[in-house]
Amino acid sequence: MRNGIFITGTDTDVGKTIIAVGIAYALKTKNVNVGVMKPIASGSRSDAQLLKNAARVDEPIDLINPVYFGLPLAPSVASNIESREPDLQKIHTAFEYLSQQHDFLVVEGIGGIAVPIQKDKLVADLAKRIDYPILIVGRSYLGTINHIMLTVTFAKSFGLEICGIVLNTDQNVQRDISVLTNPAEIERLTGLPILGEVPFNQNISVKGAPINVIGDFVSRYIDIAKIHSPQTS
Repeated sequence: MRNGIFITGTDTDVGKTIIAVGIAYALKTKNVNVGVMKPIASGSRSDAQLLKNAARVDEPIDLINPVYFGLPLAPSVASNIESREPDLQKIHTAFEYLSQQHDFLVVEGIGGIAVPIQKDKLVADLAKRIDYPILIVGRSYLGTINHIMLTVTFAKSFGLEICGIVLNTDQNVQRDISVLTNPAEIERLTGLPILGEVPFNQNISVKGAPINVIGDFVSRYIDIAKIHSPQTS
């Protein structure tokens, strides 16, 4: 298996991009030859641009994000409205190139693992083709156990390897008993490690905070060594 990670979420807007940016930035600061990829985007290419900035790479945005739809919808729906199918071969060609240029590749999916990208293809199919370990990003508060269990079960049904879970507090919620007990219960139920618990910070946003601020903050709360180590290069 080649070196990299595929980041997916339990839902849309759970903080996949924040976590991906933090990981890419942390690896870059450790002098890892890290590359980034957002295979499919819809509505905006800002996530792909943030990844590019975090990794400080020179590849064009069309390579980092080979398939883009203007409508902020599931790719299968957007492609139907825009009358064009997502070019999966274009994705695979870009992935092959980027994976050869870099020692480690951070790939961010779109939405959750079951989001349809074609009539008969899901994000899970794309992750299977890329064949990197999956990092699941979920919310930290009440309700996340169910969402994470569903995501883990679905990913395993596709034969995907899961390297761990990151819990991200994406809203200013009270750090109550659910937040305190979720990590241990999730590890017990899934048998997977919690690789990070990222607290809420109103100054951390993909729409405003500088890359170094996002990267420094997020990387403090994620076990980067368990995602990448010198032995995996």
